[in-house]
Amino acid sequence: MAKAIVFGAKGQLGVELSSELTSRGYEVLTFPRGSLDITNAEAVEIAIAGAAPDFVYNAAAYNMVDVAEKEAATALQANALGVRNIAMACRQSDVKLVHFSTDYVFDGTLGRPYVEEDVTHPLGAYAVSKLAGELFAQAYLDDPLIVRTSGVFGPGALRTARGNFPEVMMRLAREGKPLRVVEDHVASPTYAPALATKVIELAEGGHRGIFHVGGGEPVSWFAFAKMVLDAAGLQADLQPADAREYRTAARRPKYSALENKRLATTGLAPMPPLAQTVADYMESRKAYLT
Repeated sequence: MAKAIVFGAKGQLGVELSSELTSRGYEVLTFPRGSLDITNAEAVEIAIAGAAPDFVYNAAAYNMVDVAEKEAATALQANALGVRNIAMACRQSDVKLVHFSTDYVFDGTLGRPYVEEDVTHPLGAYAVSKLAGELFAQAYLDDPLIVRTSGVFGPGALRTARGNFPEVMMRLAREGKPLRVVEDHVASPTYAPALATKVIELAEGGHRGIFHVGGGEPVSWFAFAKMVLDAAGLQADLQPADAREYRTAARRPKYSALENKRLATTGLAPMPPLAQTVADYMESRKAYLT
């Protein structure tokens, strides 16, 4: 039986990775936050060497983008040095590493979806830490699979403290609060179950290097909010805004949508349309609420 380790197993991506791997017949060892500190190199090495897995999926991350501006060292510990620890342990045990990165490694100035070959230019502490994680994986391993994704949302967020963008939009709409959502920031919102399935297919197919696996189409956060509320059957006072109204501690890329260029060359099916995944999200979240 094939074996896999999932770090960050209780996050909205980690739960989907664990579920999909289990359904494929893997023995899955999960390490949610709190059960193993990836910044502890010895603990990581013991866990990987002891399990002798075929794959390690690293979905663990520090992703508080604005807080990272005050906690840059903490972000680097988790998103960079933690990846270094995992990569070193994978090299020692000859294990394939699948590591998740972000669209925030780009500065968003191109005005079109980014492909894998585009030059990175992170804008803040979080973004720098994630790019450093990519570099550490590449420095210690010859063939890591590094997956950049964007705006992940999945039903697993219903069991996390922070939730996700669709849940925030639906909660505010139910509370009758006016919603002003930025229209001048564009990303590729990505459905966690679809992302997990596609990345496992890439790993099993022996694909390596950097892949973009985003939601398949660029959309503004305002348009995404409208799509979510329409799918949920909720009425809201939703109005477009621009980034000047919401000054945040961290700079964010204005157009960080991803083009799944390399994925299109693999022969695998493309990521499903965003409207379909939003509909799937509304169905799947029901199981988490019962």
